[in-house]
Amino acid sequence: MTDAQVVRRRATAPAWLLSMRARSRAGIVTSGQLVVLGVGAATHAATDIVMRRFSWSEFLLQAWFMTRVSLLPTILVAIPFGVITSVQIGAVANQIGATSFSGAVNGIGVLRQGAPLVTSLMIAGAVGSAICADLGARTVREEIDALKVMGISPVQRLVAPRVVAALVVALLLTVIVAMTAMVTAFIMNVGGGTISAGAYIDSFVSFSQPTDLYLAEFKALVFGFIATIVAAHKGLTATGGPKGVADAVNQAVVLSVILLAAVNVAITQAYVMLVPQGFV
Repeated sequence: MTDAQVVRRRATAPAWLLSMRARSRAGIVTSGQLVVLGVGAATHAATDIVMRRFSWSEFLLQAWFMTRVSLLPTILVAIPFGVITSVQIGAVANQIGATSFSGAVNGIGVLRQGAPLVTSLMIAGAVGSAICADLGARTVREEIDALKVMGISPVQRLVAPRVVAALVVALLLTVIVAMTAMVTAFIMNVGGGTISAGAYIDSFVSFSQPTDLYLAEFKALVFGFIATIVAAHKGLTATGGPKGVADAVNQAVVLSVILLAAVNVAITQAYVMLVPQGFV
């Protein structure tokens, strides 16, 4: 097929088909750029830490900032999450006569799904949007181009410390979310007289495994990494002034949530298939 035939065929194609092709091509390009940025940030972080040239001051500054903007909202989300979980599970357990297992269901559900998901949403929403806005503002002000002209890698100087900080904060926030939600569920069930404290704790200890906590922390690492990379990519590619930065923030949050949901399904399915489940 000649070039003229290709151009003629594209000209006669429906508008929706051309739009779909353009969106598919943009999605593939974005996926590749995310992979390249993720590999580059991880490589720079690992290399700089080993070579003792990692920017620990930037890491501490970003870690404190992330903790400050996400800690209180995370706790405020974890409390109602624990209440909703205990109420819903308690109602079903009463109907089927399995009240004694409510501790296991509440605890394992919070560990495997609730804690890492709440943490990831806070990282993507609060932390990711702030990272994207910061890097986007630097990009539209041409500060990123200035760094490149001076021979400084923006990925090494700006992205890598933020990635490491997000990983550490995500690990700590997951523990806080898990403890907050589990304590809330315990108070709701035991305080309401649905089950005794001993039976509630015994059911959780009998069915839970150390790998449940490992899974939650692993998910937190993966989710924090993905959310930070997406936010950094959208910030570094922002164009069009303040409106472009706002659009980049919106795109970063939406894309992060979609990717986190897909990755969560994959990790959970792999865990259920590979790790033996049963009564201990």
